[in-house]
Amino acid sequence: MTNENGSHDLVTRTGLVLHVRPVRPGDEKALAEFFSRVAPEDLRFRFLASMKEVGHERLIAMTHVDHHQTEHFLAFAEDGKSIVATAMVACDANFERAEIAISVRANDKHKGVAWELLRYAADHAQAKGVKILEAIESRENNEALGVEREQGFVATSHPDDPSLVQIRKTLA
Repeated sequence: MTNENGSHDLVTRTGLVLHVRPVRPGDEKALAEFFSRVAPEDLRFRFLASMKEVGHERLIAMTHVDHHQTEHFLAFAEDGKSIVATAMVACDANFERAEIAISVRANDKHKGVAWELLRYAADHAQAKGVKILEAIESRENNEALGVEREQGFVATSHPDDPSLVQIRKTLA
């Protein structure tokens, strides 16, 4: 369901209601707060690097997307203030392929948030005409790999790094 502010309401398998909307430039502070509540291991999985916090420059890049080739969705809790999860979809210039990356706040894991947000982001990519949706995952990120496999993604070894897996789904 689309709301008057352009957000969509999603309901997870556990009944959690998420209000999802595209990121805005003014979301930097809320996004920094969100990432401070993402487990350190999940930060490493999301950015494929160890870090204690997401820095200002990266937050600026994440809040100032073009909303055409790149979209960054924020999923808010029912209060409309707290970010529960994010999903970024970055398309190539021809919209043939897109890469997706999702993060979920630590205390909102295992509630179906990642599953529902992945489905939503894949639908967005497909509506843009994207033919192949991809993600690069750490081999250790069993939760993400499981969610992606449930939704039809296929895992292959990453050609440049044996610690990584390339996940790919052909969109109809």
